[in-house]
This record gives sequence, structure tokens and C-alpha cells, in this order.
Amino acid sequence: METKAFSEVINNSKPVLVDFSAAWCGPCKMMAPILKQLKDAIGEDATILKVDVDKNPALAGSYNISGVPTLILFKAGKVLWRQSGVVAANHLKNIIDQYKS
Repeated sequence: METKAFSEVINNSKPVLVDFSAAWCGPCKMMAPILKQLKDAIGEDATILKVDVDKNPALAGSYNISGVPTLILFKAGKVLWRQSGVVAANHLKNIIDQYKS
């Protein structure tokens, strides 16, 4: 994903959860069903975006991604929350719920 398109997505008025991950990363693969469960739970309240750090090194570098998976929640271009590692769907939903309105 090019930086300009990424910027347009994260500058949205609704929350955008970005999953910085890599194809070779075991914990990243564990996030896929969690993010699907989250999407089913939140519907249109937020956008979920997956960014492959190997295919987008400049983008990953601009957010100082040093480990994957790293999840960052953006709203209106601002970082609201960030965590590395596998995070449960209900925890992610609670975080998004805090910022969706």
C-alpha cells in the first residue's frame, strides 16, 4: 500500500485498526481469525487494515514497527492506541468502542 493511500485511510473520521504483520510470522497468522471475529462484532464502526511489513518497509519504518504483529488504532490520522503481540478480539472491540463516537 502506498503511503498516500494509507494516509487517506487513517485520516478517516471513524477508527482504523491497522495490523502490521508479516507472512512468515506465526503470531500474525493467529491474528487473522481474531480480526475476522472482531470485524463481525464491530461491523461498520471501524475499518481493519492489514499491512505486510516486508512489502511496505517505508510505511512500517515510519511507525517504528520493530516487532510483528503490531496493532495501531488511528482516528483522524492520530495514533490512539498501540500494542505488539496477539490481542484478543473482545479486548480490541472494547478499545474501538471507546473511540468510535
